[in-house]
Amino acid sequence: MKKDFYEILGISKNATEAEIKKAYRKLAIKFHPDKNPGNKEAEDKFKEISEAYEVLSNEEKRANYDKFGKDGISGQTGGMDPFDLFSNIFGGGGGRSRGPPRTKDIVNAINVKLEHIYNGKTKK
Repeated sequence: MKKDFYEILGISKNATEAEIKKAYRKLAIKFHPDKNPGNKEAEDKFKEISEAYEVLSNEEKRANYDKFGKDGISGQTGGMDPFDLFSNIFGGGGGRSRGPPRTKDIVNAINVKLEHIYNGKTKK
């Protein structure tokens, strides 16, 4: 059986919301797969701390977990992608861009004299 969610995050059962978030952030950065490429153990740990945070950061899920343990939250974790959870906490896309795809850069070679660049000469 997996460890207790409070143990996973290294917090007490009466931890505040801020303490839960702080513990998650610290561990998420340490075990994030981008920081540990190819390390399956770090990836598994990242998923484990993400699941613990998802439950303990939600009042209703936390109350059920406190009363009934993991049986109280079965099916309630929603299967959220740990990378999305990480992005929600830290902002950014976590390497997954949500906007339109970037277009290719346009590159043109031009011949310019160094003195023209220095003096700010413009050409059409």
